[in-house]
Amino acid sequence: AGLMNQTKSVKTPLQRSMDDFSRKLAVLIMVICLLVFGMQWYQGNGLLPSLLFAVALAVAAIPEALSSIVTIVQAMGTQKMAVQGAIIKKLSAVESLGCVSVICSDKTGTLTQNKMTVTKLYLDKHCVDPQELTGDSLVQKAFLYNAVLNNDAVLTEGKQLGDPTESCLLVLAQNLTDTKQLRNTMQRLEEIPFDSDRKLMSTKYLGIEEEQSDVVYTKGAVDVLLERTTHILTSKGMQPITEEDKRMILRQNQQFSEQGLRVLAFGQRSVAKDQHLTLDQERDLTFIGLAAMIDPPRIESGKAVEDAKRAGIRTVMITGDHKVTATAIAKQLGIFGEGDIAVTGQELDAMSEEEHLQQLEKIAVYARVSPENKIRIVDAWQQKGKITAMTGDGVNDAPALKKADIGVAMGITGTEVSKDAAAMILTDDNFATIIKAVCNGRNVYRNIKNAIQFLLSGNMAGILAVLYCCVAGLPAPFAAVHLLFINLLTDSLPALAIGMESVDERLLQDTPRDPSEKLLNSSFIRNMLIYGSMIAAVTITAFYLGDPVHTVQTAMTMAFATLTLARLFHGFNLRSKYSLVRIGLCSNRWSIAAFGVGVLLLVLVLCIPAARSAFAASSLTGAQTASVAILAGLPTIIIQGFRILRERLSGTDR
Repeated sequence: AGLMNQTKSVKTPLQRSMDDFSRKLAVLIMVICLLVFGMQWYQGNGLLPSLLFAVALAVAAIPEALSSIVTIVQAMGTQKMAVQGAIIKKLSAVESLGCVSVICSDKTGTLTQNKMTVTKLYLDKHCVDPQELTGDSLVQKAFLYNAVLNNDAVLTEGKQLGDPTESCLLVLAQNLTDTKQLRNTMQRLEEIPFDSDRKLMSTKYLGIEEEQSDVVYTKGAVDVLLERTTHILTSKGMQPITEEDKRMILRQNQQFSEQGLRVLAFGQRSVAKDQHLTLDQERDLTFIGLAAMIDPPRIESGKAVEDAKRAGIRTVMITGDHKVTATAIAKQLGIFGEGDIAVTGQELDAMSEEEHLQQLEKIAVYARVSPENKIRIVDAWQQKGKITAMTGDGVNDAPALKKADIGVAMGITGTEVSKDAAAMILTDDNFATIIKAVCNGRNVYRNIKNAIQFLLSGNMAGILAVLYCCVAGLPAPFAAVHLLFINLLTDSLPALAIGMESVDERLLQDTPRDPSEKLLNSSFIRNMLIYGSMIAAVTITAFYLGDPVHTVQTAMTMAFATLTLARLFHGFNLRSKYSLVRIGLCSNRWSIAAFGVGVLLLVLVLCIPAARSAFAASSLTGAQTASVAILAGLPTIIIQGFRILRERLSGTDR
């Protein structure tokens, strides 16, 4: 709880970028509008009309629908992700997924199947197959009692309820003894639950009355339990444990771990009946044996790790397992490669901050970690400027989930605390789902950026046309109501349609974008000016064709209609950086619908007398209407023609 309160969440890259973008855009538009106001007033248009036009221009230039569009696009992204097994709790996290460059992933249940099976045992100083157990010998009976009683899992009607590690011990024991009867016969008195710092679990059971003592069963990490052991149980009874015995146990643990098996150690001791179970009683234990369990990697995890690599995302395994076990699994999944190293939580504690940052890029596996270790790992990657995702399921994972840019909790095995701290919940506990979510996140950011590009390039066209006419001494090309019509009615729908563009798997071939990258970068501004200038050019041409000297209203109507229609056509250009031939004109039906509604609204304004009067428009002849249609389509024809040519020359037209 203390770590949770100390840990602060951070703003997403898009939030930081939008803050910067909004400030710059507001200043730029205010300067332009003041300039236009001054020029209009200077040309004798009167104070009030000049002010009205400048205000209308400001309204037209500022994309008021932007915040709504960003929210709606993110919401649609969350809907797609939920279908794929990723529930987004924080809307802003959708876009952050797109620039994730490091995923710190828990091993059990996320990269592996979380379906444990006991494959090997070490009892009475010998390696034993589970099938060879009879439950008759002193050591085997002690092991079975510990496996069943020091266990909170339940088997009911063929279902396993509880921790998979404990469930597999119960499955093994039920073939040899009646586990329900054993639990009913033995009375549990007290318990000290497992905790990631101690790495042990202990329970106290009522002993035989004549012996005047109770029995404490303990299980947990091999190295931790062995440190607290003074005796070993063999077929000859309880004997003092020797250094050679400890070396044999550690050697066997190493062999199991190298096979990618998770190993648990079991011990017990007697305590006086009047003593409460305390941490001090997890000492002077009698070693019983080891159980080695396999948790197979998920079939799709290896491919997902490979997809992550191709997308420029580093996967780091963080687990409470033994270092050797974790490394073996990491090698199978392709996480641990040549030149990589594995570090335990204890080794990490011994490192200075500077040493850790120097080694950070090489560390592929962290084993035996504490909650503080996890926060430190996430913080180190963030110091390197990386957008970091962290997965977890336990209470001890919650602080790191909150600290990470994207906290990912497990929906099946996750605790409520971890889910509350996370920004995303995996309903299938599957690492591969994170990679799908990353692809969706990149798509959401691309769509948002394209929608902003569409809005600003269209607005730029209107501003350039107005500035040109002011400088040339011509009447204003638009009435204030024209600018409001374009901005409020015909802009929002195409921008929303751009936000609905479907996921392109090729996005995973790109490297994660730099989180410090500004929205208004050089390429964005260049494209905005090019697109805006092209649309402005055809708009001004239409204005001249309408003869602004003799028939100002007709000229304004032609300029207004051309700008409106050209921006509607331009919506198709901003769907993707590829040509419509490559992505398909009808692959986004929303864009077709948005174009149709926009054209319909424009036709109503131009054809219905009452609407013409309300929007200060005049009727156009057939030739003038044809001129408007041709001019409006010209920028899109040029842009699409250039893209088709570029794709054919580069051989990427398929």
